[in-house]
Amino acid sequence: MSIPFTVTILGSGGALPVQGKNPSSQYIQIGNTGVLIDAGEGVQTQLLKFGISHHKISYVFISHLHGDHYLGLMGLLFSMHLSGRKQDLHIWSHTGLDEIILIQLKHAGSVLSYPVHFHHLVRDQSETILDTENFSVTTLPLKHRIPCSGFLVKEKTGPYRIKKESIPAEMKLQHLVQLKSGTSVFKENGEILYELENHTLPPHPVKSYAYCSDTAPDENIAGLIRGTDLIYHEATFMSSDEKRAAETFHSTAAQAAGIALKANAGRLMIGHISARYKEQSLLLEEAKAVFPETFVASEGMVLDLRRLSD
Repeated sequence: MSIPFTVTILGSGGALPVQGKNPSSQYIQIGNTGVLIDAGEGVQTQLLKFGISHHKISYVFISHLHGDHYLGLMGLLFSMHLSGRKQDLHIWSHTGLDEIILIQLKHAGSVLSYPVHFHHLVRDQSETILDTENFSVTTLPLKHRIPCSGFLVKEKTGPYRIKKESIPAEMKLQHLVQLKSGTSVFKENGEILYELENHTLPPHPVKSYAYCSDTAPDENIAGLIRGTDLIYHEATFMSSDEKRAAETFHSTAAQAAGIALKANAGRLMIGHISARYKEQSLLLEEAKAVFPETFVASEGMVLDLRRLSD
């Protein structure tokens, strides 16, 4: 059985507050591991609202240091402390977030009940920053006014799947383990005992998710996320405001869709839509005209990577 791989939208709004729209934040559950990407204001109340325990979060990735992407983090860290957290927390960001957090702890006279490990992202470079048993996280260099990175979360190939009906009662446990690793079982004399194809099915297809935070459109990103099952890409502006998008290093909905098209993605989710637009359907129409498999992110949406194609 494949492990869970879901994305929950905690916040999908732009920089200015909008009723019913929280700033950027997403929670990823992959296997037994919880990952938080960006932490806009209100992130901890959104976690509570959607029934996600902050104790599940092992890793935090902050795309950049504009306030709508990290200002909810300090409150979340304090809540983890007040709840008696003991397990380590790893936080990745561009240089500066550690200073911001530590100065607040200093002037609050507080020492967190758990270890926090800060890791610095490298600007304008793609690198694998986390490599676990079940998945990896690779950075995506984005074009914004300040250092900014997206994140590609990709699971690793799982074990071969045993055909239960084909397993004889006398098969030993070590033989099952060997088959699941993708190797046929042989006798000492070299004769085949259990052939892989007769007793297994191939591993479940590997799934992937790309988070492209605030950025001007960049075709180089398409090459880094080619074939990704689901892409989240900011779509702050409509095409009628393309000049404003360029000035602020943001993307239009059509430009975001163009990246998904070039990347040959499975589906595209757009968000971070400017508060100036009262009808998000207009941005969706623009995006779908370029890349039909597009939808708008909304708070509370839970996306199961294994069912996206259903």
